[in-house]
Amino acid sequence: MEQKVLRISTVVLVCSLLLRLMSTGVFADLFQFSLSSNTAAWMIFLQTGRLVRPAEIIFHPSPQAPTEPTEPEASQPIEESVLTFSPDLAEGLALTCSFSYSADLPTLLSKPLSWELTGDAPTVLILHSHASESFAGDYEETSAYHTTDTSQNMVSIGKHVADRLEEAGIKVLHDTTLHDTPSYNAAYGNSRQSAADYLAQYPSIRLILDLHRDSFEDEEGNQIVQTVFSEGEVLAPVMLVVGTNYGGLEHPNWQENLALALKLQIQMESLRPGICRKINLRSQRFNQDLSTGALLVEVGASGNSHAQALKSADVLADAIVSLAHGSR
Repeated sequence: MEQKVLRISTVVLVCSLLLRLMSTGVFADLFQFSLSSNTAAWMIFLQTGRLVRPAEIIFHPSPQAPTEPTEPEASQPIEESVLTFSPDLAEGLALTCSFSYSADLPTLLSKPLSWELTGDAPTVLILHSHASESFAGDYEETSAYHTTDTSQNMVSIGKHVADRLEEAGIKVLHDTTLHDTPSYNAAYGNSRQSAADYLAQYPSIRLILDLHRDSFEDEEGNQIVQTVFSEGEVLAPVMLVVGTNYGGLEHPNWQENLALALKLQIQMESLRPGICRKINLRSQRFNQDLSTGALLVEVGASGNSHAQALKSADVLADAIVSLAHGSR
């Protein structure tokens, strides 16, 4: 009888303590404490007088209603971006040329670019008429600022562009032939044959890039370094070169290449303002008569570092990706 009275009194005391603790905001912690096996054993003793080892007590959580499976959200297809170039964008463009030519840049810029660079077949060909051209740095030269080391010459720049385009879903053919070795004078004849062979085998090719680097010297033969500062980085300037028929060789559609150069220049400038030099029109055709999507690109110059040229190659590749679906 005395044990029963003791147990009842203790329960009443514990309940009053619980009510007091609830008013102080610590009920949640106390609730967790009450779920422990030691506390449960003590409460069983108070209610029944039976001693129980804590290890013998197992808590079974109350069953929860099964949740309805949810269907994953359907992924949204990526929109194919077809760019529009308004004529007023031509105001920020400029050309250099050694002959008299009056360009209607707004009309050329507005001309639709009808191609699709993505797909299963190769659409871009990258080659190097002057593959051995190289940059300032510590490596084995074959002649001043030239090397057959493809990790340092223009082949490495072409590979960088090709890799970037491939990552974006554009199939690229990269010709690593040293067209200027052993004969520098035969370079363009050699690269012309290579380009013609690729076009015959892959009629899907829409863009041909002949990647070079430029060269600037002062009167004493010292290299003049030109750089572009953008977003905390130092890049090499890029120049697009467009061949024409002003030298007397047949090249009737050269303005198609100029229209492409204008669009590509705008895209590069939108990514890194100031990276581009003026588009250079030349009387030579530079094999660009083989395609209406052919350009010669000077990525930096001999005084630039290889690293600076690689950063500019990224900008060139990203601009091409933005034009992958053409323009209207």
